[in-house]
Amino acid sequence: MSKIRLCCPCHFGLESVLKYEIQKIGGTELRVSDGKISFSGDENILARANLCLSTAERVLIELIEFKASTFEELFQGVKSAELERYIGEKNAFPVKGYSLNSTLHSVPDCQSIVKKAAVERLKSKYGVNWFDETEAPVQIRFSILKDVVSLYLDTSGVGLHKRGYRRNSNAAPIKETLAAGIVDLARVRPDTIVCDPFCGSGTILIEAAFKALRIAPGINRRFAAEKWSSIDPMIWREERSRAIDNVDRSAKFQGIGADIDDTAAALTLDNAHKAGIKSRLDIRQADIVTFRQPENSIVICNPPYGERLLELREAEDIYKKMGRVLGKGGDRQSYVISPHEEFEKFFGTPASKRRKLYNGMIKCQLYMYF
Repeated sequence: MSKIRLCCPCHFGLESVLKYEIQKIGGTELRVSDGKISFSGDENILARANLCLSTAERVLIELIEFKASTFEELFQGVKSAELERYIGEKNAFPVKGYSLNSTLHSVPDCQSIVKKAAVERLKSKYGVNWFDETEAPVQIRFSILKDVVSLYLDTSGVGLHKRGYRRNSNAAPIKETLAAGIVDLARVRPDTIVCDPFCGSGTILIEAAFKALRIAPGINRRFAAEKWSSIDPMIWREERSRAIDNVDRSAKFQGIGADIDDTAAALTLDNAHKAGIKSRLDIRQADIVTFRQPENSIVICNPPYGERLLELREAEDIYKKMGRVLGKGGDRQSYVISPHEEFEKFFGTPASKRRKLYNGMIKCQLYMYF
């Protein structure tokens, strides 16, 4: 089976976590840059990446990279890409992308040129003058950064953070891929007890359970490339079967969650049921002041942010309460993500380690106590 060059974007700050995941599934020749990792594999690795990577935002086929400062250079560069390898005569091939710090700064104009070049390339390969685009879409994506064009095909479709279990959420949920990255940084194991006293819609606890039980995060959803005629459906069946066989139901993982809002607690249980791990969780409605962290457990939480859910002073009061009840290391570890630059002051203890992460567009720190 021929080699494919793939690329996975990720949250800034999670590159090292994603790198380990890609190596674990068999990706080779990794190239790491800010917010993305490119690597080599075959079509099985393509399917496995979609099913199994917990911190990747999507899986892209990397077609070509070239410099372009004129529309003609953009046109010729795209036209030289082997689009026909994946785009059939009847496939739709919509185009989207972005341009940053480049001569070609008009995204609509660039989209038009990329589409025109793709049409010309495929016309020459299929000997037709018109494309009905009636079959499964093969999304073309481009990025132009400092006049360097990267051209991709999107194999995922809906972003990989959409696992399928969180159809409902509270007002400010943490993204599933970010939660999974924090779970990895906290080194959750098959026998770990994970606590979240601000469980919200349950994302952190569910992602922790997936990690501990080796449940592939994409196992219950579908991907755009499953509809492409260029990829044998047997590959997807093989990789789904492999993912199911890899689940470790013997793991002793336990999740303990609480939220002051009884609706949030109920939502966590509902989402856990959809994710298939409800029996692993103990969820209740409770205030942070009543929380008691078990021995040999890890707290992973995303407490309310002052600028989003509460007044800043109320958020700082919560941080003080957290400092009185959460473990600071030893057999009671804590991992807290917060945008507050003075979190440690209100929590009452300097973190063992800090790591810069982004929760959406909000710059945060992961405060680690171990």
